[in-house]
Amino acid sequence: MKSKQNNLLSRRNFVKRTTLATTGILSSGLPVGAVANVNGNKKLKIALVGCGGRGTGAIVQALQADENTELIAMADAFQDRVEKSLKAVQEHFDGVMKIKIKPKNLFSGFDAYKKAIDLADVVILTTPPGFRPYHFEYAIENGKHVFMEKPVATDPVGVRKVLDVARVAKEKRLNVVVGLQRHYQKKYIDILNKINNGKIGKITGGQVYWNSSGVWVRERQPDQSEMEYQMRNWYYFNWLCGDHILEQHIHNIDVANWFIGDYPLKAQGMGGRQVRNGKDHGEIFDHHFVEFTYKTGAVISSQCRHQPGCMRRVDESFQGTKGSVNMRYGDIVDLEGKEIYRYKSGNNTKSSKPSRSIANGLNEPNPYQVEHDKLFASIRNGGVIADAENGAKSTLTAIMGRMATYSGKEITWDQAMNSKLELMPENPDWNTNPPTMPDSNGIYSIPTPGITTY
Repeated sequence: MKSKQNNLLSRRNFVKRTTLATTGILSSGLPVGAVANVNGNKKLKIALVGCGGRGTGAIVQALQADENTELIAMADAFQDRVEKSLKAVQEHFDGVMKIKIKPKNLFSGFDAYKKAIDLADVVILTTPPGFRPYHFEYAIENGKHVFMEKPVATDPVGVRKVLDVARVAKEKRLNVVVGLQRHYQKKYIDILNKINNGKIGKITGGQVYWNSSGVWVRERQPDQSEMEYQMRNWYYFNWLCGDHILEQHIHNIDVANWFIGDYPLKAQGMGGRQVRNGKDHGEIFDHHFVEFTYKTGAVISSQCRHQPGCMRRVDESFQGTKGSVNMRYGDIVDLEGKEIYRYKSGNNTKSSKPSRSIANGLNEPNPYQVEHDKLFASIRNGGVIADAENGAKSTLTAIMGRMATYSGKEITWDQAMNSKLELMPENPDWNTNPPTMPDSNGIYSIPTPGITTY
């Protein structure tokens, strides 16, 4: 397969081209034959809603997770993205399995998701996150199992909708997996067990990071409407993306919630646009710093930055009453700095201390794949995975952080949860303007701390 397609399907350098037996069935922990024959050997029909790079990678992983599945429908706002995604999936599986899908089941437009979901048993939701609450609601109303990417909303109104729908999903015994894949990663599970067993004592503080150089920019085309331009450049508009503190940094914020076992009481912080501040950068900040305070008194310092040429760091560290843990290296030290535990990944043995370059779990099952393996195994076995509530509350945590940096005020959990802030219109279409519009000079209004209020 072409290197271009390898890059497309890799999803942040995790997904490798492999056969079904090595990455899909065997990594689920079930025999190959068993997975295909559980629960009546029903062929599961899958619909992909959102055909960008993430969606393409997710449908590859879903098809690898269970050999008795079929990609039945695809939907995206843009027809060209549907066609590009389908071609990439077909090339990925060339020589392994045939990917056949009827042309009439390739849908585009704002209402395309309904047509695709109607045909499926399992739905993959990977559109820009602003759409997630409405797509999730439709899927659950119609009795579908769901994999949906994080975050699950861009505003508190959307979060509350997801929480309501999550309760319905559990009542219907529908599986819902959210793409916070660290919950499916062996290193994180192992370290959390050590923390829960008292290895570092009570967590009193920590630092979580997503500092990188930033993401793509798609140039405005002469014939584009404002709606199409923003949809193509969704990352830079809050109604679609929610800012990078939400879209990316939610991973690390979620780990803090998970390890502490709670959600923060309040947040305060600062942020702005210093480097990424052009007309083509929409309305979002390029850096945020937030302090999240929990009811135990623990304070988590949260950093995320999109600025080239700066320190790159994506990981988490926590300090406790008896020691501390660094998730990047998987090591735990006591209050004197002496190492008392180090996670050993892959083929590392007790006699060979892993170097910091390989202690990240690079020799282990791909957590992005494992989350799909677990989803389909649960469907086959009649189980129920219920990730949506935590996905919604970690989404709200990141939104609360954004509200704090945009306003310069302290924002409490109750204020965020009960906020009437609604960025996402329920029924956007190509004939209407998006919620955010530029001025006559093409400049978008930027949140200003001390002036912006919630």
